Amino acid sequence: MNYETIPVTAFSQNCSLIWCPVTLQAAVVDPGGDAEKIKAQAAAKGVTVTQVLLTHGHLDHVGAAAELAAFYAVPVVGPHKADEFWLQGLPMQSQMFGFPECAPLTPDRWLEEGEVVRVGDISLEILLCPGHTPGHIVFFDRASRLLISGDVIFNGGVGRTDFPQGSHADLIAAIKNKLLPLGDNVTFLPGHGPSSTLGKERISNPFLQ
Repeated sequence: MNYETIPVTAFSQNCSLIWCPVTLQAAVVDPGGDAEKIKAQAAAKGVTVTQVLLTHGHLDHVGAAAELAAFYAVPVVGPHKADEFWLQGLPMQSQMFGFPECAPLTPDRWLEEGEVVRVGDISLEILLCPGHTPGHIVFFDRASRLLISGDVIFNGGVGRTDFPQGSHADLIAAIKNKLLPLGDNVTFLPGHGPSSTLGKERISNPFLQ
C-alpha cells in the first residue's frame, strides 16, 4: 500500500491518501477539511479516488468528506453505526469548534468488525476499537503491515475519552486486545502527530504500561 499523509485544518489532523500501486485506485481516509489541498495531492499522484473512508465521526476527521465524495462521485464508507450520533451532530460540532457549517452526514455504508474494504488490490481489515468514540474503527493492511489508527493510539499517547459515550477502559482494552496482537512490526498512521510502530508503543507508551 502506498500512502501520503496530508495534514489538514487547524487541528493538524492527518488525512491519509492511500492507493494501490498496481491499479492506482485510491481512497481518502479521514478528510477533516482543506478539500482543495487533498484534491491537489491526489491529482499530483495520478491516482483515481474510488471512495472516502472514515475512522470515526468527529468533525476534524470528516469535515470535507461530503465535498470530496460529491467531487469524485464516490461513496463514503465507515465508520461503525455507533458513531451515527456524531455524524448527525456535525452542525453542532461546527459551532463548538468554530468551523464553517458542516451538514449532517450519513455514510453510504457503515462498517462492522471483520469486514474487508478493498482499494484496488489492497485489502483493509476492519477492527472496531471503541473508547475515543463508540463506533471508532481502524483499517489494517496485513500485507503491508500498515495500520490506519485514527484517534485510538498515537506516538506516545492514546485518544481522548472525555467525549459523550467515551470510555478510557474500552480504549485501552481495544489497544491491548486488538491492536498490539497484530505485531510489533506494524507501522500505524495516527489521526494526529507522527507515525510509530506498535512494538515501540507497547514498550514505551505510558498509557499502556
